[in-house]
Amino acid sequence: MKKIRFLALALAFVLLMPLMNSCKKKFVYDVEYVETEFAGTTLNVHNWGEYIADGSEEYQDIIKLFEKKYDIKVNYTTYASNEDLYATLKTGASSYDIVIPSDYMIGKLIQDNLLQKIDVSKLSNYHYIDDQYKNLFFDPANEYSVPYTVGMIGVVYNTKMVDEADAAEQSWDLMWNEKYRGNILTYDNARDAFGIAQLRAGMDVNSENDADWDAAYQSLLAQRPYLQGFVMDEVFQTMEGGNAAIASYYAGDCISMIAENPDLAFYYPVEGTNVFVDSMCVPANAKNVGAAMLFMDFMLEPDIAAFNSNYICYASPNTAVLTNEYYDFKEGTDEYNILYVTPDSYRTDASKMQYYHTLSEKTIQRYNDLFLQVKDKK
Repeated sequence: MKKIRFLALALAFVLLMPLMNSCKKKFVYDVEYVETEFAGTTLNVHNWGEYIADGSEEYQDIIKLFEKKYDIKVNYTTYASNEDLYATLKTGASSYDIVIPSDYMIGKLIQDNLLQKIDVSKLSNYHYIDDQYKNLFFDPANEYSVPYTVGMIGVVYNTKMVDEADAAEQSWDLMWNEKYRGNILTYDNARDAFGIAQLRAGMDVNSENDADWDAAYQSLLAQRPYLQGFVMDEVFQTMEGGNAAIASYYAGDCISMIAENPDLAFYYPVEGTNVFVDSMCVPANAKNVGAAMLFMDFMLEPDIAAFNSNYICYASPNTAVLTNEYYDFKEGTDEYNILYVTPDSYRTDASKMQYYHTLSEKTIQRYNDLFLQVKDKK
């Protein structure tokens, strides 16, 4: 990003005012048809839910713009978590041309030969990707992934239901507060649920030590009686509707929720948080790689990237976005302060910002088994 970057991936505390600007404004944008050899084909895109401008809320549909530009039909489907995506790709039962996993899962998919290499030199808009999001640990040679979004996880809470003094502590402890029994939501995926418990305790989220995972497991067991449920996309309706007091979720999605319900507010916990980069990838069994390359390049176009970032409310790794005339989250807005951490908003050092890394099969199996035990507890 230009000017002020997501510097050093440092953790900032940002307690949002309950009232926020909408991050889903209506735009009028058009494309001209470009003839290619892939016209008339079908592109299968598999993405997270609520993760692309899809024409809802009077917003333009980016998929339809792509279809119009290239006469390529897009079959667009969604998944709820990295683990769900992995299970689908591992079986080989479905063929997708584009998927958008997170960093640690990209590493796992590469390790298991479930992704194919991408020649980024053939993407005319790849130069817009900020250098700080290239050559990352999960894809050091930029051979398998094209960055899509950058984000962190935090706590969203209802100011009408949570005592101000409790929220003011800015801690993960809020999600273990017995006062809010039956009104707390946590992730319905093992890596994020365990990650929160580990961050709360000051642990390494990438530990291969069984004792660390056992300690996090005990923490999750202690939290279990206070939970209303385990959620992924369901969090939107529940929090926006005022049907839960507290949830952990991805910051960009929390901004979307606040835009729908001004009683909601958000913070990054002082103990630390997870930072992630989600990227566009091409599965090993993709059938329409040429169209997939066109789609990735289209998503990197400055206007398209700006429209999309406005809608999904995530930080963009695209340097053209922050200076784009259509981009809403300019410096000084509430949304900008959450999405783009700045030096004067530091609250704690970068060592408390942790990426999830690809772990051993033994550790993955262990935390998945332990998470199922947590969910089974009543």
